[in-house]
Amino acid sequence: GSIINVSSAVTSLTPPNSSVYTATKSAVDAVTGVLARELGPKKIRVNSINPGLVETEGVHAAGFIGSDFEKGTVAQTPLGRIGQPSDIAPLAVFLASADSGWLTGETILASGGLR
Repeated sequence: GSIINVSSAVTSLTPPNSSVYTATKSAVDAVTGVLARELGPKKIRVNSINPGLVETEGVHAAGFIGSDFEKGTVAQTPLGRIGQPSDIAPLAVFLASADSGWLTGETILASGGLR
């Protein structure tokens, strides 16, 4: 089996004014590692996808699209844009497949190169 958690790139970026959000996403990363060890003997893999800024309904609702925050993020991102759901979905499919059979306890940063 495979469990795929969704965390965030904020766990490595640690932006100001994000302490609660960053802490909760950091907890997801910690749980990913613990569950990987606990469930590995049962042949269950546990990994986390840590996306950067991705255009979602929540990002729109929060007012990030078109904001200075979005512009600043894009300016720091080597690929020069925010992510789309279609950038993240194939990674989830990969982690759910047998092709990722040797991956467990990993946090995979999918941020367009932003670090």
